[in-house]
Amino acid sequence: MATQENQEKEETNAEAVKSAFGAKNRARLIARYFAEGEDTQCAAVDAWAHVYRLLLWIDQTTGLAHCYESDKSQPGKPWYGRSLAFHDWLSTALGASPADLAHRIDWLFLRATEDLAAEVLRRAVKIEHATRQQRAPYSGRGFPKPGEDPELMTIVKDALDKYLGAPPPDEVWQRLIQQIRQYLTLENKRKNLVGEGFEDVLAEIVRRTCSASPLDVRARRPLQDIPGFNPPKKNEKPNKVDIAIVRPSMRTLVTAKWSVRADREKQFAADFGDYVQAESDGKPFEYVFVTNEFDPARLMRACEKLATNAPMFTHVVHISTDALKATYSGSKEPSMRRVVEFIDSGRLISLERWLTLLQTA
Repeated sequence: MATQENQEKEETNAEAVKSAFGAKNRARLIARYFAEGEDTQCAAVDAWAHVYRLLLWIDQTTGLAHCYESDKSQPGKPWYGRSLAFHDWLSTALGASPADLAHRIDWLFLRATEDLAAEVLRRAVKIEHATRQQRAPYSGRGFPKPGEDPELMTIVKDALDKYLGAPPPDEVWQRLIQQIRQYLTLENKRKNLVGEGFEDVLAEIVRRTCSASPLDVRARRPLQDIPGFNPPKKNEKPNKVDIAIVRPSMRTLVTAKWSVRADREKQFAADFGDYVQAESDGKPFEYVFVTNEFDPARLMRACEKLATNAPMFTHVVHISTDALKATYSGSKEPSMRRVVEFIDSGRLISLERWLTLLQTA
């Protein structure tokens, strides 16, 4: 029986890996992360660290932990100094040297990348014979090989030519170019990982942190699947909730965004209006915003946003308010001082504080 269960588990994992950055493989990897760690239940006090270890990454252009838009965080610009402060705070908080921090974060992306590389290799072996047959009629005519990029190869060759004792064989150049292209392609997949992946990580952290509480956590579910909300009207697009937390005493609808764009800010109010109109039980519900945004103006607007003369968001939650304070330290910008005031007053709370509230509700 155990052998059969292990085989079924291996088959399930293999199927998930075929879509390395998809929802099934993310769920598998997140479960693996907690299974391999000491904090399997996930204490609220350590939740921020799990989020950063799983999802935070090093900005390629600055070499620092990413906390703000890359083009505005380059050396010489104000956010470069703040990025240095954030990197310093995070490396200290995680017990790593500044140089070693890269090895303590980005866990989910790196493991998904490993899975993708293994799957690409398996596929390549399977199609190699078919590819040779397809190319056979054109043999000897100099047809380009799959993945060739003459322009990129020329750039690399010109940069390294004077440092090489002898030019590497063509197949070595070709393999290098393919690896570079694959690396750049993988970086583009990060957007998906910090989008839906952020929702998945938060949902799992809530489940593990509040495992002793009677609650049901659902990620990316249609609003109509949440108790007490009507289905959309005919021909109306269903509204999906990033994370829904259903408890006997309260329903909490969470909008989870790693960072915030202007169009997303407008969508917050539109979604809230849809939730209010669809509510069918005549009972209150919480509307919570969870983010890792570091832009003070965006955080300030989220804290101040009103709906019928009351705060629209029940709670505005940042992954780490300590990280915000460390990053803003010494700044005289009014918006940053205002965000710190919101933290001190309890309007902007940490992930730890919000999880504690869920535990005790």
